[in-house]
Amino acid sequence: MVNLDDGKFELLTDENSVLVLVDYQPAMIKSISSGDKTLITIAAFCAAKAASILDIPVVLSTINPQLNGDFISEITDLFPDQEVFARKIPSFDAFEDEETWKAAMRTERNKIVISGLWTSMCFTYTALHGLKEGYEVYGLIDAAGDSTVDAHKYGIERMLQAGVIPITLESLVSEWMHDWNNPNSDELINEVYSKYGAMLGL
Repeated sequence: MVNLDDGKFELLTDENSVLVLVDYQPAMIKSISSGDKTLITIAAFCAAKAASILDIPVVLSTINPQLNGDFISEITDLFPDQEVFARKIPSFDAFEDEETWKAAMRTERNKIVISGLWTSMCFTYTALHGLKEGYEVYGLIDAAGDSTVDAHKYGIERMLQAGVIPITLESLVSEWMHDWNNPNSDELINEVYSKYGAMLGL
């Protein structure tokens, strides 16, 4: 029997979700071998851009920026007044950093959309932490990458087995937008869909 009260049947909206992006830093991007670095970076940017258009809260986290570089400016420039949390404890789990976790919790959103680099480590561990705390966690798969194809693949499988809900960029933005009557639909077409190559944006 399907439990229709399960929150997983409730669509993502601009009022119930928060976007968490983890470790989009130059050294991490450079090390991706599981897919096209440019497409992965664009997917992360487009998710952040859609969130900025729809006024969805975003949490940005980095690990060891002294070595890995700062969070990429393409995304941070969208949120000029927002702090990027350089984790005080260099854990692979971004939510083990108190400030990162508190920032996500302050949004009071029950659905956490997460993506990050690399898939099998910081993305997976942060997503599992969110699940363990009782949140509904959505993994933005096409914005993630890893050092090898297998690391990416099995990182995703581990998250799915634990209960992370997979989603892709165009699906995420469409779910947030909900329908073409959304007053931001034209801006999303021009600034998000078209940037990711969706037919809707051509």
